[in-house]
Amino acid sequence: MPEEGVAMPGSTDGSTKTMGVLTLGGLVVVTAYTVALGSNGWLWFGWVVLGLITLAMVVMRTT
Repeated sequence: MPEEGVAMPGSTDGSTKTMGVLTLGGLVVVTAYTVALGSNGWLWFGWVVLGLITLAMVVMRTT
Protein backbone atom coordinates (compact mmCIF):
# COMPACT_ATOMS: atom_id res chain seq x y z
CA MET A 1 0.00 0.00 0.00
CA PRO A 2 1.55 3.35 -0.99
CA GLU A 3 2.35 5.80 1.74
CA GLU A 4 0.17 8.85 2.07
CA GLY A 5 1.87 11.92 0.68
CA VAL A 6 3.98 10.02 -1.83
CA ALA A 7 3.62 11.78 -5.16
CA MET A 8 3.42 10.15 -8.53
CA PRO A 9 6.40 10.83 -10.79
CA GLY A 10 6.05 14.16 -12.50
CA SER A 11 3.36 15.48 -10.17
CA THR A 12 5.28 16.61 -7.11
CA ASP A 13 3.67 20.05 -7.16
CA GLY A 14 0.29 20.50 -5.48
CA SER A 15 -1.09 22.57 -8.34
CA THR A 16 -0.17 19.81 -10.80
CA LYS A 17 -2.04 17.26 -8.70
CA THR A 18 -5.04 19.59 -8.54
CA MET A 19 -5.02 20.01 -12.32
CA GLY A 20 -4.87 16.24 -12.74
CA VAL A 21 -7.87 15.76 -10.46
CA LEU A 22 -9.80 18.50 -12.29
CA THR A 23 -8.94 16.95 -15.65
CA LEU A 24 -10.15 13.50 -14.59
CA GLY A 25 -13.25 15.00 -12.98
CA GLY A 26 -13.91 16.95 -16.15
CA LEU A 27 -13.67 13.77 -18.19
CA VAL A 28 -16.27 12.12 -15.96
CA VAL A 29 -18.61 15.12 -16.23
CA VAL A 30 -18.25 15.46 -20.01
CA THR A 31 -18.76 11.71 -20.49
CA ALA A 32 -21.87 11.74 -18.27
CA TYR A 33 -23.25 14.73 -20.17
CA THR A 34 -22.61 12.99 -23.48
CA VAL A 35 -24.36 9.81 -22.33
CA ALA A 36 -27.35 11.67 -20.87
CA LEU A 37 -27.91 14.51 -23.35
CA GLY A 38 -25.78 13.78 -26.41
CA SER A 39 -22.40 14.96 -27.54
CA ASN A 40 -21.36 18.59 -27.27
CA GLY A 41 -18.23 19.43 -29.25
CA TRP A 42 -17.40 22.49 -27.14
CA LEU A 43 -17.33 20.42 -23.95
CA TRP A 44 -14.96 17.91 -25.50
CA PHE A 45 -12.82 20.72 -26.92
CA GLY A 46 -12.62 22.31 -23.46
CA TRP A 47 -11.66 19.00 -21.88
CA VAL A 48 -8.92 18.43 -24.48
CA VAL A 49 -7.52 21.92 -23.80
CA LEU A 50 -7.60 21.25 -20.03
CA GLY A 51 -5.85 17.92 -20.60
CA LEU A 52 -3.14 19.55 -22.71
CA ILE A 53 -2.54 22.20 -20.05
CA THR A 54 -2.29 19.49 -17.40
CA LEU A 55 0.11 17.48 -19.55
CA ALA A 56 2.26 20.56 -20.09
CA MET A 57 2.37 21.17 -16.33
CA VAL A 58 3.48 17.57 -15.72
CA VAL A 59 6.18 17.80 -18.38
CA MET A 60 7.44 21.12 -17.00
CA ARG A 61 7.67 19.67 -13.46
CA THR A 62 9.75 16.69 -14.61
CA THR A 63 12.36 18.78 -16.45
